[in-house]
Amino acid sequence: MNRNVPVPDNAAGTRAVALEQGAGWTAHSLRRGDPGRPWLVWLHGLLGSGDDWSPVLPYFSDWSQATLNLPGHGRTHRPGAANSARQGGASARPLRREPAVADGVPVQAAPAAMAGLDFAGVSAGLSHTLAALGITRYILIGYSLGGRIALYHACLGHGAARADASAAGPGGRHGAAGPEGLLGLFVEGAHPGLSTRPERDDRLRHDSHWAQRFRREPIAAVLEDWYRQPVFGDLSDDARRALVALRAANHGPAVAGMLQATSLALQPDLAARLSALELPFGYLCGSQDDKFTALARRAAFPLALVSGAGHNAHRANPPDFAGQLLTLLAPFH
Repeated sequence: MNRNVPVPDNAAGTRAVALEQGAGWTAHSLRRGDPGRPWLVWLHGLLGSGDDWSPVLPYFSDWSQATLNLPGHGRTHRPGAANSARQGGASARPLRREPAVADGVPVQAAPAAMAGLDFAGVSAGLSHTLAALGITRYILIGYSLGGRIALYHACLGHGAARADASAAGPGGRHGAAGPEGLLGLFVEGAHPGLSTRPERDDRLRHDSHWAQRFRREPIAAVLEDWYRQPVFGDLSDDARRALVALRAANHGPAVAGMLQATSLALQPDLAARLSALELPFGYLCGSQDDKFTALARRAAFPLALVSGAGHNAHRANPPDFAGQLLTLLAPFH
């Protein structure tokens, strides 16, 4: 159903801030709303920026909102700078680096990923950034890569792992409340993780190939091919050209670093943890995004379909996306 949600009359433009925080994150915009509600924290996808959420933010004008730029995106160009999150700062503590493991299966990480960021570092940087911004009660909303980061943060971020272990019952069932302050989790077109070693190996080769291209070739030429991948099959020629022009402002090596650091090959399979997560959780997906709709149904996630949209549903149909998300947020009013 297409929900044409009216844009509130009091919707005001967001205020851009130049605030750099842990692990290469930056705050793109902050806007205060009803202090009785938790903050909505918006995480964009690979090649994007906090500005990607602009078409939907006005529908949520009653809420406090923070749009963040992922490491290597927006005003943060080099993920290697993320090491500062591991080395000092009043609230920062050294992070213990573990071998890359996905559900008990060791995964060979790409060298570039091991040189800088990993999922744990990205999640820790998100925690440090929110703390520095004074955001103590929040709901994560993430698209694609931003959604995968949100899933990891909710399941395995600082505080979530302890809750997971302490709640494990005799049957091995885990229940977790997520990191302190996280009150809800809503993602769009985000993969919960690969379940087999061959899938991870294939994905690592796939992501390494694209990372090499982003490092070595003019970014516009790479994007022409990037947006011809099957997941973007719903794009018209005009829409594809518009995205190439928009994303060409990115710094190729920074995109490559983030792509390898947060490769789906290195992400644990989070499906079981998500099914036991003791948080409000919703999965939004474009009605024409067959791949991710099937993933959500296979995992029995609570699915909300955005009509007439493909993988990037909030860009393709902002009113219906906003309507679906507002319905999911109703318990927080």
